[in-house]
Amino acid sequence: MRRAFVLLATLTLTACSQAPAVRQAAPAPLAAAPVTITNCGRTLTFDSAPARVVTGYQPALETLLALGLHDRIAGRTNFSESAFLPGQKALYDRIAEISPTIMLPQKEVMLSQNADFVLDNTMSSFDAAGGLATVEELNAAGAPVYIMGGWCSPEETLQFTLDDTFTDLRNLGAIFRVPERADKLIRELQAKLADVRKRVGSRTPVKVLATDGGDGPVNAYGGAGLTNQMISAAGGVNVLADIKADYTEVSAEKISSTQPDAVLVSDYAELLGQEMPAAQAKAAATFAIAKNSPAAQAERFLAVPAAAQHPGYRNILAIVDIARFLHPDAFTQ
Repeated sequence: MRRAFVLLATLTLTACSQAPAVRQAAPAPLAAAPVTITNCGRTLTFDSAPARVVTGYQPALETLLALGLHDRIAGRTNFSESAFLPGQKALYDRIAEISPTIMLPQKEVMLSQNADFVLDNTMSSFDAAGGLATVEELNAAGAPVYIMGGWCSPEETLQFTLDDTFTDLRNLGAIFRVPERADKLIRELQAKLADVRKRVGSRTPVKVLATDGGDGPVNAYGGAGLTNQMISAAGGVNVLADIKADYTEVSAEKISSTQPDAVLVSDYAELLGQEMPAAQAKAAATFAIAKNSPAAQAERFLAVPAAAQHPGYRNILAIVDIARFLHPDAFTQ
């Protein structure tokens, strides 16, 4: 810790030949106190703001970008085919790519990044069986891991609430010593959420089926977890609310019986360079199964970026989009 020194004031000679006045400089500011947070049952302490960060899947990167922390990100994964939030693609392109997929790189490559912080959405990114660096190995290397949204285990994924989005922003603001930016972003997002609730709160909820495609069984979103929370906040009701799961397989018979008024389709935009079915093709497959439903009759569906269905800054923005889709007349003014 730097010591404060006493500075001699400029001598002012007076007619009385007084002794020179001496004044002390203000004490040097103390170093910022360490920041301690809890994540996935682990206590993480940061003596200073991370300066060399590695991010995993898209929501992790775009949340840091929303906080104005692009200059702290040393490496990111690849999701170049995804839909980017305004202004973020240019920043993405300037950050070094350390993996050709959305997954973090293999252990040797990951440890060679000399990161001092790692941000991602799932513990599966740190699976030793897959050749990945573990949370413990990264922590020992000076790169503590933070998992967004409390998605620390399959069970905890089901317990997600929208408050977890704000908790992440608050924690990241503290970790990076930018609490004012985090608070401003939280206020903006909370205002958007409050506006949606004001517009759709008194309206009859729209029956919604959220799907990731398939013609039997269907990959769909049940009545627990993030996507279900988004549907409810946007003025919808999940037709699979009785299935206590987040992302799961559902029989074609069950899908056919739900009779949704509208369908949400996960859109990966060929995220991994694979031939992923386009959102329209996924919707068509769903309508073929639920062919007698109001949604199928009207061909009413909305493509939702998959990144918005993982914890991150985009969650609230997606809720606004879904609410506009479900209740368009509520947003005419």
